[in-house]
Amino acid sequence: MSTTALNATERAALDVTIRNAEQACRAEISVFVGAASGDPRDFATSLHNTLVLPARSVLVMVDPDRRLVEIVTGGHVRERLTDDEAQQAVAAMTERFAEGDLAGGLNRGIELLGELAKD
Repeated sequence: MSTTALNATERAALDVTIRNAEQACRAEISVFVGAASGDPRDFATSLHNTLVLPARSVLVMVDPDRRLVEIVTGGHVRERLTDDEAQQAVAAMTERFAEGDLAGGLNRGIELLGELAKD
């Protein structure tokens, strides 16, 4: 998880949110906050493919400078999380991002992913 745009307290809170969401949905959730090289979707997909269990993983990639959010889901996760549901999480995140709340947006989006991807 690369989250250098967050302070230590925000990273710790996000880590707790990620663990809770993972327990809820039985998938691995990874977060990358930083500059996306080239095409954002290709960049997010390449990050997702490096995860230990990509089929059972969700990657949330946020490029704050370019105002981009990408969610990549593995095949197993896609059986439980639709593109529309992933878009709901993006909308929840970007609403908070627009208010200048990067940490709050990430936490809310991850919580929502955990809730929506439950079996």
